[in-house]
Amino acid sequence: MEGKSLQEELRVFEQHRSEWLRSHRGEFVVIVGERVIGFYSDYESAFKAGLPEAGLRNSFLVKQVWAEDPVYSIY
Repeated sequence: MEGKSLQEELRVFEQHRSEWLRSHRGEFVVIVGERVIGFYSDYESAFKAGLPEAGLRNSFLVKQVWAEDPVYSIY
């Protein structure tokens, strides 16, 4: 799985982004592999929901549903 970390989850996110923008805009989605665990109003709740689903050794994605990903600049 090395080198492929989160690729599957990101693919699922991109496949459903336009659909989720209509029904879950601004919410945080949790994706484990190809499974969508759920949508949550805040990051902390989403992260906590993902932990038991993925376990400590597996990765999972928590991503906010926006049309475009925000860009952050750190100086």
